[in-house]
Amino acid sequence: MSRPTAYRTVDVDGLPIFYREAGDAGAPVILLLHGLPSSSRMYQPLLDRLSDRYRLVAPDYPGFGHSAAPDPGAFAYTFDHIAEVMICFTELLAIPQYNLFMQDYGGPVGFRMAMAHPERAQSLIIQNAVAHDTGLGEIWATRRAFWADRAAHEAALRGNLLSLETTRRRHIGSDPDIGRYDPDLWTDEFAFLSRPGQSDIQTELFYDYRKNVAAYPRWQRWMQENKPRLLVLWGRYDPSFDISEPEAYRRDVPDAEVQILDAGHFALDTSADEVADLVHNFLQRQNSHF
Repeated sequence: MSRPTAYRTVDVDGLPIFYREAGDAGAPVILLLHGLPSSSRMYQPLLDRLSDRYRLVAPDYPGFGHSAAPDPGAFAYTFDHIAEVMICFTELLAIPQYNLFMQDYGGPVGFRMAMAHPERAQSLIIQNAVAHDTGLGEIWATRRAFWADRAAHEAALRGNLLSLETTRRRHIGSDPDIGRYDPDLWTDEFAFLSRPGQSDIQTELFYDYRKNVAAYPRWQRWMQENKPRLLVLWGRYDPSFDISEPEAYRRDVPDAEVQILDAGHFALDTSADEVADLVHNFLQRQNSHF
């Protein structure tokens, strides 16, 4: 039986960071790192299904969900900075080790955390997060143009990245059965994106995303050299990230477990039971004491 979810806020260097937590304090930890434009809310299905066996902790990044969203003039919205905040967050919660579940933006945040403190990351679970340039689909043409010439392409980028239709398509992708998707998934996210200052915050952070692409070779070398325990879960209907990406991870880590799901970019939208089972079985195999 699942444990009740607690909704808490902790002060990280003066920044209120909201998080959801469920499970026994002494259980193995799964740290859940969310994507764009979501929040810890996307992980509620896993908290409901796995909290009887694990301690699940799902924070909102600065500028997302219910965490503080300072103006970009007062807070540097970079992936380096967000990873630093998340590292401090785990230290304040006294979490010395964790299994990282990394989805979308959770990839660049999580790789930075794992590489900064490899002794803390017991395993990596990657769900539609990219670490290879070939994993970026055709929709990234507008985004690459924005990185190359921000002034000329910022208006197009905001429409490409932050509109209601893009927010919807990010969920349903190419899935032929759109009746499986709750419209609240994207309307709630778009409500957050429509708050004052959000478009500036998300544009600043996405401009920094170009540094993730530049860092991909470094992340790949780290995986090749360290061979982390790795599970790759991939929703086949993802409109943003290419289906070739799971095998790219397996080239880096030959022992990686790879599962292609009948799901979209946010696999928990439609495949929460399957994801929960795959995660639990993976962790049992990797850590016999679980």
